[in-house]
Amino acid sequence: MRLKSKPMSRPLQGFALIEVLVSVVILALAALGYAALQLRGLSANSSAMWRSKATVLAYEAADRVRANIPGATAGQYNNLINPAVTSACTLANVCSTTQMATRDFSQWRATVLSALPSGSGVICLDSTADDGTATSPACDGSGTQVAIKVFWSERGVASRFVNVVRP
Repeated sequence: MRLKSKPMSRPLQGFALIEVLVSVVILALAALGYAALQLRGLSANSSAMWRSKATVLAYEAADRVRANIPGATAGQYNNLINPAVTSACTLANVCSTTQMATRDFSQWRATVLSALPSGSGVICLDSTADDGTATSPACDGSGTQVAIKVFWSERGVASRFVNVVRP
C-alpha cells in the first residue's frame, strides 16, 4: 500500500514585509509629530524673545523717566508720541529737563525701532494704560501714571507691552 504523501505546505511569504511596512509608517508619523512639536516650540521661543525685548525696553524707558525726576514732575514725559529733533547736550552745554525728556524719548524710540519687528513706542500720561495700538496709542492725558507702551508685530499679529511709572 502506498501512502499518499501530503503536499508540503509552503510557509507564508510576505508577512515580514507587511510588518516592516507598518513599522515604517508608524515611525514616519512619529517623526512628523516630533517635527511639529519642534516647530511649535520654536514659535513659542520666538514670541517669548520679542516679549522679553519689549519688557527690557519698557523698563529702560522707565529708568530714563526716573533719572529725570524734575522733568517727570514738570510733565515733560506726559505726551511723548512722535520723536522730535534733539539738541546736542554736552558737558559744556547741559540739557534742560525738557531737552533731556525729548532726547531720552528719541534715543529710546530709535532703539525700539531697531530691536523689535515693526516696533514703536510712546510715553504718555494715561489713566487706562493697558489699551491702544501702534497707530492709535490711546493716551488720554489724564491720571497720575506715566504709561510706557511698546508695540510690535510678529507674523502679522500686533502685540503690546505696557509699563506704568509713577514718578
